[in-house]
Amino acid sequence: MTKFFKKLWLRIFIRTSKIIHPPLETLEENEKLASAICRTLIKHPESTFLIAPLSQKRYIRNEVMQMFIILQDDRMNITNHIYNYDILLTKETSDRLNRIFDYKVEEARSKFEKEMKSQVRHSLFSILEKLSN
Repeated sequence: MTKFFKKLWLRIFIRTSKIIHPPLETLEENEKLASAICRTLIKHPESTFLIAPLSQKRYIRNEVMQMFIILQDDRMNITNHIYNYDILLTKETSDRLNRIFDYKVEEARSKFEKEMKSQVRHSLFSILEKLSN
């Protein structure tokens, strides 16, 4: 009787684990190449970044390489003056690229904020004194 329950428990465990943790999708060659292109463009120092808050689109523009990338949901659009590719991405790849992009934008924001704060020369008290006089 205990053997029966052990087998039953094992079957239930295997079925639920397949539902909870589905097998990882294998990446297609186009997705691997597009992901590598996107990561390279994100790391490039001449790239500029933009996030559209309502549509959650992420834009990467690099004028030196003459390339534009749009990350949107599970799609990537790579555009040049000659070609335009629209590539479907798996959820994992899309999340990873979005995380890399967001980290890079956060890094740029932090650098911008430090630069902005470093230019403050007067304290609030000295500003009040100037206004009083």
